[in-house]
Amino acid sequence: MAKDRLSTGKTNPRGIPEAIFIKSIEDFLNPKTSTNDDVNNFLKELQMRIQQYKFMEESKSSTLKGLETKIPDVSKTLEFCKFLKEKHDKLVENGGEEKMDVHYQLNDTVYSKAEIDVKDASSVRLWLGANVMVEYPIDEAIGMLSKRLQETKKNKQATLEDLEYLRSNITTMEVNTARVYNWDVQRRRNEKSEK
Repeated sequence: MAKDRLSTGKTNPRGIPEAIFIKSIEDFLNPKTSTNDDVNNFLKELQMRIQQYKFMEESKSSTLKGLETKIPDVSKTLEFCKFLKEKHDKLVENGGEEKMDVHYQLNDTVYSKAEIDVKDASSVRLWLGANVMVEYPIDEAIGMLSKRLQETKKNKQATLEDLEYLRSNITTMEVNTARVYNWDVQRRRNEKSEK
């Protein structure tokens, strides 16, 4: 595999390559032998890398939006399962019967009302998406939701780190592009003055 000359060879934990800061443009372009085409090709290479980083940034931003929507949903479901378990456990300890009225969301704009017999609330049905609903014992549901919430928060943190890392790399590549462009302007002036 060919070495990537615009990368330091390092990556972040999720495999995004670190952009190299070009300290000396002469390491990439020889001022005496470089043609305008060589410089233009190098500038295109830099622009292509910036576009790759921006594409990754856009993808990570989209992922972040999804995670920011998912966290409150999972948290609400987990809290309700804990509440229902607490009510069920108290009812089993003390005996008796209790019914509870709840309002729940069917979709973004439609809510419905249900009556729950707390005594029979030893399991819950969770909507997993993709037209799949699964019934879990309440303790298993709480464990699964707690794990999912923890993983989602961890994924959000990793996505935020990736976004910061990508922004830093985009800035580095933009500075590199500006430096190469300015170097080329100076090179062309020197060529003109020599003629």
